[in-house]
Amino acid sequence: MIDFKRFKNTYLFLFLVLNFQLISCAQKLKSIEKNTTDASTVIKTGAESTSLYLNLLKGKNIAVVANQTSVIEKIAARKEKRVFTHLVDSLLSLNIKIKKVFAPEHGFRGKADAGEIIKDGFDRKTGLPIISLYGKNKKPSAAQLKGIDVVVFDIQDVGARFYTYISSLHYVMEACAEMGISLIILDRPNPNGHYIDGPVLELEHRSFVGMHKVPVVYGMTIGEYGLMINGEKWLDNGLKASLTVIKLKNYTHSSTYNLPIKPSPNLPNKKAINLYPSLCFFEGTNVNAGRGTNMQFQIYGSPFLNTKSKFSFTPTPNEGAKYPKHAHMISYGEDLRDAEKLTSLNLSWLIKATKQNRTKNFFNTFFTKLAGTTKLQAQLEEKVSEADIKASWQEGLEKFKIVRKKYIIYQ
Repeated sequence: MIDFKRFKNTYLFLFLVLNFQLISCAQKLKSIEKNTTDASTVIKTGAESTSLYLNLLKGKNIAVVANQTSVIEKIAARKEKRVFTHLVDSLLSLNIKIKKVFAPEHGFRGKADAGEIIKDGFDRKTGLPIISLYGKNKKPSAAQLKGIDVVVFDIQDVGARFYTYISSLHYVMEACAEMGISLIILDRPNPNGHYIDGPVLELEHRSFVGMHKVPVVYGMTIGEYGLMINGEKWLDNGLKASLTVIKLKNYTHSSTYNLPIKPSPNLPNKKAINLYPSLCFFEGTNVNAGRGTNMQFQIYGSPFLNTKSKFSFTPTPNEGAKYPKHAHMISYGEDLRDAEKLTSLNLSWLIKATKQNRTKNFFNTFFTKLAGTTKLQAQLEEKVSEADIKASWQEGLEKFKIVRKKYIIYQ
């Protein structure tokens, strides 16, 4: 005799199991679809598009201009932990003949202080010779480039004129042009590419922290900037480099891009990178912008500002700041870690500090090099308003935007 009750329960059980499996499969498919969508919109750096430049390197002698940011992320393998391979290691594994590495400010591994002389040496991991492009030797010499067929430039920039990697790019382009060597820029996003602001550099104040007639924040990737150097004939004698830019994917100038590796010791996070163009002016004053703390370019202060300030800090030597300004002295100022994301330069902090300063020597000679003009210091000393200071920049900015437009790759 058939036990209909038992048969009914078994049928119900099988129905529930099957239904559960269908739901589970649907969720997995949805997850796969989501991951596929994410992968199609994630920003892909030039270095990660290996197929676009590998054939340009095979069978040739290569020099690489690189630092700790020159990495390829293994996106497919990414789970909870992000995995990176250095560009040099990647190329060597693909049997590309790298002969030497050129290192910019802060060195190949990115641990040296700002302004610290970088010495030539050898990379411990690969044994490759490393040649410094910071100090007396800012431009590769003919002897250093002898026998090189192609130079690959892959360094993360932050979009501020006084950040020296674009100056290094200029000299590398010039050396390659003089030697008839091809140059490939592996493009990377500009984390401050969403705005253009600041005084345009006057060429009489040209230095390694400002070489070209561009504003403090220029809104271009380093690849676009290289095209502009070439196109505007800014290299000596009007030379032009044989330049190829390996483009970014899924990037626009309004894209939000958080750097996976800090570009230098004193830019530890996205807040510091965003505030850097505004706070770097303090490097030309007696105010400390957080060097010697773990809040670099997120705070500012000085023993000579308002001692009634609610915020203070005491700089001490650390990585990237062996000799910080006002070391071991209480500095009074502001904590900007909760400040809103900037979409233009903020001069209010500089103006406030100028007014609060209690010494005769607030500015030093470096300030004019950073500003690219003597006018900004004069305006601050004359207590010109922020609105009027910014209004004085507009004519130069509009002219620059016309030039910039010719070299924009990304909208």
